[in-house]
Amino acid sequence: MTEQLSADDWTSQGLKALAKSGFTALKADPLAKAMGVSRGSFYWHFADLGAFHAAVLKRWREIAAEQIIADVEAASDEPLKALLRRSFGARLDLERAVRNWAAFDAAAQAAVRAIDRRRLDYIEQLLDKHGLDPATAQARAQILYWTFLGFALSGQPVPAARLQGLLDELLRMISAE
Repeated sequence: MTEQLSADDWTSQGLKALAKSGFTALKADPLAKAMGVSRGSFYWHFADLGAFHAAVLKRWREIAAEQIIADVEAASDEPLKALLRRSFGARLDLERAVRNWAAFDAAAQAAVRAIDRRRLDYIEQLLDKHGLDPATAQARAQILYWTFLGFALSGQPVPAARLQGLLDELLRMISAE
């Protein structure tokens, strides 16, 4: 069985469990049971639970920042508009779960701080390219990011048409001279 599953398979299952049930679900036994394998397969790929947690956080950083940035850069749309649509239009269960985990775990807290910095730097870069002076770009990036975090942590669904109207208004606000 250990040859059939990769560390990435375990990490993917960990992200699903984290988004659905929170960080307390990141244990070998329940994950192995969900995947229909023995716990030995888990330990074949990870020295211990700490190593698994580190892999889950690393993968989260990849999909929650680097993949989004790559998607935005590849989009034919204006980058700031694409970022807003991608960020505010996503399911944010995983975002909430990792931030909850960070309240209890130093490694998760460090991962959240790193991704917050990466995201803020990217937003500032987009606003700078949009023609805003550096101080204004920095201030508006922070405001935009706080807006995203409030939206993500609220967990309140917004109908698509209303969300698009809100994103259009947000784009006008942060782009205004």
